[in-house]
Amino acid sequence: MDLFPENGLRGSFPDYPRPQLQRAEWIGLDGHWDFSIDRTAELTGPEQVDWNATILVPFAPETPASGIGDTDFYCVVWYRRSFERPTLKEGERLILHFAAVDYAAKVWVNGIEVCRHEGGYTPFSIEITRVLTMDGPQEIVVRAEDDPLDLEKPRGKQDWKLEPHSIWYPRTTGIWQTVWMEVVPITFVESVRWTSNLERWEIGLEVHINGAISEGARLSVEMRSGDQVLVKDTYSFVAGALAASSLSAGEIHRSIELSDPGIDDFRNDLLWSPVKPTIMDIDLELLDQAGLVLDAVKSYAALRSITIQGDRFILNGRPWPLRLVLDQGYWEESGQTAPNNDAFVRDILLVKAMGFNGVRKHQKIEDPRFLYWADHLGLLVWEEMPSAYRYTERSVERLTREWIEVLKRDWSHPCIVSWIPFNESWGVPDLPDSPAQRHYVQALYHLTKTLDTTRPVIGNDGWESVATDIIGIHDYDDQPARMAKRYGVDEVERRLFEFERPGGRMLRVGEKEFGQQPIVLTEFGGIALRRPDDPTWGYSSCRTPEELLERYTSLLQAIRPLPALAGFCYTQLTDTYQEANGLLYANRTPKIPLDDVALATSGSTLDDSDPWVLLWRKRLMELQH
Repeated sequence: MDLFPENGLRGSFPDYPRPQLQRAEWIGLDGHWDFSIDRTAELTGPEQVDWNATILVPFAPETPASGIGDTDFYCVVWYRRSFERPTLKEGERLILHFAAVDYAAKVWVNGIEVCRHEGGYTPFSIEITRVLTMDGPQEIVVRAEDDPLDLEKPRGKQDWKLEPHSIWYPRTTGIWQTVWMEVVPITFVESVRWTSNLERWEIGLEVHINGAISEGARLSVEMRSGDQVLVKDTYSFVAGALAASSLSAGEIHRSIELSDPGIDDFRNDLLWSPVKPTIMDIDLELLDQAGLVLDAVKSYAALRSITIQGDRFILNGRPWPLRLVLDQGYWEESGQTAPNNDAFVRDILLVKAMGFNGVRKHQKIEDPRFLYWADHLGLLVWEEMPSAYRYTERSVERLTREWIEVLKRDWSHPCIVSWIPFNESWGVPDLPDSPAQRHYVQALYHLTKTLDTTRPVIGNDGWESVATDIIGIHDYDDQPARMAKRYGVDEVERRLFEFERPGGRMLRVGEKEFGQQPIVLTEFGGIALRRPDDPTWGYSSCRTPEELLERYTSLLQAIRPLPALAGFCYTQLTDTYQEANGLLYANRTPKIPLDDVALATSGSTLDDSDPWVLLWRKRLMELQH
């Protein structure tokens, strides 16, 4: 599927579940599976299950889209389906992939347990070649355990009460992202990671090979930007080489210098940004010593830099004002699972149509296909770890392990410009008074900086910062004049950190002296459009669309020009269950005209003479209808 052929988004398959490592073919396993709810976790094996229902995967059983729609408490759910054995050539392997199963999964194939995985937001894979039968249908069974009362696991906005309350929403149990398979050769490209180095005009490549590497094997890399070939090179594997820029059996680390004709316009055209999201399509081929192709995959990368300089957020060497909107990633009928791939495109285009240049993905690790479209359509993404709600040794281990998996999965996406391991001290409730909890936040901040040196990290977004590159503040004061005064006074940092308490919380704890850092208002607004008798709520309320537009415009006119702020994030993109403070209804219908929102958000109307703006406006109109 090519939704934007006019812009040349070719060479990749946007429906592919793993968009940065794609093969020519894959086998989807979404659809109807046999299903059973084990409310008290009594059953231990597939033979004990009463398969009394059918569910539509990948939708969670709590959602209407699944065909189950059971929002009661239950601890375990079971899934079963059959598939036909694909034709496998000698030496080929069959890999079974789960994009996300919440929370702890156990998998059987043909009655043999093949895998266990813990973590509700990260993928896992298993080679199942050895357990396939030669004839007849093959059977997959999945047991997913997700105790609704367990507050020690990363759960994000999933409610621990039976009915959704306040800012928490229905639970997500079991399979909630796609299930799929692929046939791979005996030696294959297992993972790929890209790193942008704008200063040296290089793209860093890290490839891991699964299987034996013969002497003389090579990796071919072709990188293109549109019709311009930037790199066409072949690298040989050298067994036992230890130099960082060399190749070793099973692994390659290489800094690839881009072709540079020395023309500034060409250089600028290669840079990725929200206004011109240039993507480099990449073909990788694993070759044997005779030049025969062992494995071939497609990927992509982008060239851009993210840094912090003083109190500014810097993109590609220039200050970049952040205009973000809070995006919780829920849909009416399907919960945290997008109803289809077009839903990602529509959300991103709606965000851009309202004058925002990014989203803060709140308490959710989103489907990689959303990140694919954010990369290709030009949307900045702040990625935030779903919180646990208790501070224990077990919760520390669980969240840390899953956070590392998140970083590994999403490292290469150019759209991601910051990492957020904690939000509003959730999971560390005694942060100001507990040295251990402060050390935990500091440890996750420094661990993230260790694993990824290229992006800023917000250690604890909202308040009570103990280690951060950006001061994120949550402030739902609904009076524009007060907001302008609070963030517009002289010596704003000293006054903020010594005297102000948004949400009743200190903005910094621990160290007495901090260096200058960007300040971003990462939650504010939250104006609900609702009737007085409406059971929904917002941080403040209005009754008519006209009043909503007037209040939104007044608030943004107060916030947008403040020099002390490096940016803002408005709450929120869509209504989400009982929380009705979206700029869009839950079905993505705008509450107020998009162009009026864009003018208030950015201070100017969108440039319809820009071919890129015209292109995505046209596509948004098609999706909305």
